[in-house]
Amino acid sequence: MRNLRSSRVAGLGIAALTLALTAGACGSDRDSEDAGGTGGTESSQGASATAFGDLESPCGDGDAAGATDQGVTDDAITIGYGDDRGFAAAPGLNQELGDGVKAMIEWCNEQGGINGRQVVGNQYDAAMTNAASVMQKSCAQDFMLVGEGFAYDEAAEQFRVGCDLPAVAAFTIGSNATMGPNKFESVPRPVDFFNGTLMDVNMKVYPEIAEGVTALGSTSPPIQQGASKVMDIAAKLGAKVEDCGVTLSQDGEANYVPFAEKLKECDASALWASNSPSPIAFGLLEALQRVDAGMKYAFESTWYGDITSQWNAQSGAADGLIASMVFQPLENADVVPAVQDYIDIVDGAGVKKSLIGMQAVSAFLLWADVAKDCGSDLTRECMVDGLSNVHEWTGGGLHAASDPGGNMPPHCALVVQLEGDEFTQVFPEKRGEFECDEAQVIPVDPATAGVKLDADRISTAFAK
Repeated sequence: MRNLRSSRVAGLGIAALTLALTAGACGSDRDSEDAGGTGGTESSQGASATAFGDLESPCGDGDAAGATDQGVTDDAITIGYGDDRGFAAAPGLNQELGDGVKAMIEWCNEQGGINGRQVVGNQYDAAMTNAASVMQKSCAQDFMLVGEGFAYDEAAEQFRVGCDLPAVAAFTIGSNATMGPNKFESVPRPVDFFNGTLMDVNMKVYPEIAEGVTALGSTSPPIQQGASKVMDIAAKLGAKVEDCGVTLSQDGEANYVPFAEKLKECDASALWASNSPSPIAFGLLEALQRVDAGMKYAFESTWYGDITSQWNAQSGAADGLIASMVFQPLENADVVPAVQDYIDIVDGAGVKKSLIGMQAVSAFLLWADVAKDCGSDLTRECMVDGLSNVHEWTGGGLHAASDPGGNMPPHCALVVQLEGDEFTQVFPEKRGEFECDEAQVIPVDPATAGVKLDADRISTAFAK
């Protein structure tokens, strides 16, 4: 199989969401097989079986045949997928990934599968610390990995590369996994380029960011690395970056008021946080409210979701918080057909809606669209060739246009704002639209991520 250009992380802030939880835990690798029924022009989940948003459905009947590669037979294609739902310290972690792929397998199989081959899914639970063993299982039985997201994917990457297992991931975390060979994502977030529009639109909503912004520090290396990277981008965009010297332990603090007081006394008028929504971050925001710090908040897109809105409904401590995103918010379903289709499918499957769920669905659609074009000749090489040539992808309208084949991030973003328990798009003013600027794709030194890339921008860590 050719070692071609691949692409990486989807939504902004997923590393913060998963790697903020670093306590060791044990969990079982939960494997299961899923295959839906066949036939019909209407999915049982209620979504159209002829399209997903503005994307023609890649699923349907056909006469594809042949055992063309591992996991491919005359009548079935076996893929692997999964998440870290069994992590003891955070039960259900990122389970929307696996739930989303499972729902899409059912949606696809009801239409006839891929060219008539039913899609069979092996579902894995890496439980945070078991990613390496999960990868070895997938290596032994799957055609590809699709829509997966494992927090400790860096530990599993040597096995994926070693067995030539291609992947269309929902997201990746580790730098070498992010830049690995034959790895694709619907919305890349490579280590060597950054979508500066994400910060630029925040500054348009809150000019206070340009006047003085500080990043909340963390004892978690991945979170700290992410915050430092964003502050470097903010400085390049003309913001005044302040070092207020506030760092929170990844295990939490006994009292957050001293940290809030220090931020209030600092010259920064805006706060950036790569930390995920958690009791730690909530504790700081409540303390900032108590001391009347008066700061503007621009946080990672992981703050968009029920965890934040349900907490804020009680405290109000995050009122006015903004988050920039490359995915359409669920609240835009009435103006973005793809979002409504996503909601119909996951609601019909009885699973939770979320930003990372949309990432998994877009990854599945990207995989299925290329698999359809391979026809009977469904091989890993055909898939890698096809994916490498996809240079514009929106998941049917779920997100801004990206370049999976070129491993380049989008150059678009929108901003949502939280008031009470409701998120609303505030920029651009017209819901469903993105602000786009190709000049805002900013080069970043990959050495800051601790990774060495070859001439094709592929990690050399596990090269054969």
